[in-house]
Amino acid sequence: MAEGLLGRLSGRGASSKAGADKHFDVALSDEEWRQRLSPEQYRVLRQHGTERAGASPLDKQYGAGIYHCAGCGQPLFDAGSKFNSGTGWPSFSAPLEEAVETETDRSFFMSRTEVHCRRCGGHLGHVFEDGPAPTGLRYCMNGVSLDFHAGGTPADAPAGNTADANKKP
Repeated sequence: MAEGLLGRLSGRGASSKAGADKHFDVALSDEEWRQRLSPEQYRVLRQHGTERAGASPLDKQYGAGIYHCAGCGQPLFDAGSKFNSGTGWPSFSAPLEEAVETETDRSFFMSRTEVHCRRCGGHLGHVFEDGPAPTGLRYCMNGVSLDFHAGGTPADAPAGNTADANKKP
């Protein structure tokens, strides 16, 4: 109930405008998303929730590989851009080319830059201007919105591949 109330007060949640005005390559009904995702993934990816800091094992994952969208499989981040931000959420200095999009998030009486998957519109987290060189950016992502593929490289993860779009993550 509290999440629903907070979601309504903040202008986010299931009735949010996010994605409503934009067409995404992977567009499922609310019921299809609920079947495809775990309850926590649904809350974060589709209702713009935030997982608790330190809750994701991906925060401490530093092996080589590619991080994909847990909703649609879109390759998002190369592990080489991951760094320990000390925030408790997986953080990256840059996404893969054309993997994510951003928009202004004015929820909770503040202005931040939301990051979402370019392919399905799933909420991933936020980007801040306090990251390491060379970008100076910190893409602070919810681990539950990511799926780590160990050993993969950007060349192995072509952007826009929709072949797995209808598979459960």
